[in-house]
Amino acid sequence: MLTDAELMRYNRQILMPQWDIAAQEKIRAARVLIVGMGGLGCPVSLYLASAGVGELWLADFDTVEESNLQRQVLFREEDIGCPKAEAAARQLAKVNPHVTLKPLVRALDADSLPALLADVDLVLDCTDNFSTRDAVNRACVMAGKPLVSAAAIGMSGQLSVFHGQGDRPCYRCLYPEGDAGSATCSESGVLATVVGVMGTLQAHEALKCLSGVGVPLFGKLVVWEGESSMWRTLAFRRDPACSVCGNPEVSKS
Repeated sequence: MLTDAELMRYNRQILMPQWDIAAQEKIRAARVLIVGMGGLGCPVSLYLASAGVGELWLADFDTVEESNLQRQVLFREEDIGCPKAEAAARQLAKVNPHVTLKPLVRALDADSLPALLADVDLVLDCTDNFSTRDAVNRACVMAGKPLVSAAAIGMSGQLSVFHGQGDRPCYRCLYPEGDAGSATCSESGVLATVVGVMGTLQAHEALKCLSGVGVPLFGKLVVWEGESSMWRTLAFRRDPACSVCGNPEVSKS
């Protein structure tokens, strides 16, 4: 049950006709795993913590570098050399003391992900390499957990919500032959505001999934061209021949 302090803190959300105390209590009870605390993971965690998600697990094996400060908005110069997950947890604790923060300073793979996903309600993929995305997607399908995924490069970004259950497609349904956007920020560059936009939208989709308010982007890919500020929404279907969610040994469906 929400305390008086929490009711005051989240007052502007609770005042919304479609978002009541019950919705706030749902996100307060939720555990969320954020994979990658870089340009996307920083705004994702900042808004989820501010909104009142009860427990955030922050996974990243990397340390803060000077080049990160241009876009990874949680970090400061004094954080250089520190593990990103721990530095992010310190900053987020100042944002909202009501949120439980669990930094995970290690790389996640196919062996470690299943145990983690058994204890969370939703996963956000904030990484920038296909192998990790593929492993996270496979683990989410196995666990039956929704996956909010975004990518940002240069001045453009993509966003979708995957599941791999019922008629909801997984990441592999969209990219059966590998990640079409496999270039990384370190190779191609990225404008700071682009990861801010896409990370904020990721947090928005996560709140919809956790609260039951609104319609998440299952089976839809949102593409943003930042140079022209144009949006496109593309529909896609679950692939019955998908090597992940179409495999009965992986999918529960």
